[in-house]
Amino acid sequence: MTDSSGTPTRSTAKPGLRERMRATIRAEVTEVALRLFIEQGFDRTTVDQIAAEAGLSRASLFRHFGTKEDIVLVDLEEIGRQIADTLAARPDEERPWEALRRAFDVMTEMNEAAPERTLNYLRMLQETPSLRARHYEKQLGWQEMMVPEIARRLGSGPDRPEDPRPTALVAAALACADAASTGWVACGGKVPLAVLLDRAMGAFTD
Repeated sequence: MTDSSGTPTRSTAKPGLRERMRATIRAEVTEVALRLFIEQGFDRTTVDQIAAEAGLSRASLFRHFGTKEDIVLVDLEEIGRQIADTLAARPDEERPWEALRRAFDVMTEMNEAAPERTLNYLRMLQETPSLRARHYEKQLGWQEMMVPEIARRLGSGPDRPEDPRPTALVAAALACADAASTGWVACGGKVPLAVLLDRAMGAFTD
């Protein structure tokens, strides 16, 4: 959809009843799964257990989630979109690296809203190889969403595949976010994630 000037606009239509019900079910299943994963461990918790606790059949659960890993990683795609949207909304005169750092405020603000829950989630993520692998796949999706905006800021674009700078900057920023998250879990959340992210990304500019 575009406005009268031809600029793309977002639809403001509210989701229908079916979409709202689907979102509610997914949120409830995720809540149940996270509790079981934290209590029992990811590998020791079965899909059948999650389905039973959530009041669903195994088949119904898999209609909402592609894999067991997706039950806890389902929100990552939407978070990636929010980060990409925040990045695109940053002032044009802002340097790409600073714009990337400010875009990650989406993550730090989520952590501040529910620190204990996020700490448990990240600890489980870091301790479970299958979740780490799936998380990496999701982050590659974030990278694909963010690179075009950084390319625009650098005066590059898809017609210049020989220019590695946009991908390099976004990949480095995501690596900094991962390093900050790892440090945040290691210190038990005693140092704010935003501070650790500043330190990680500051290492490239100091």
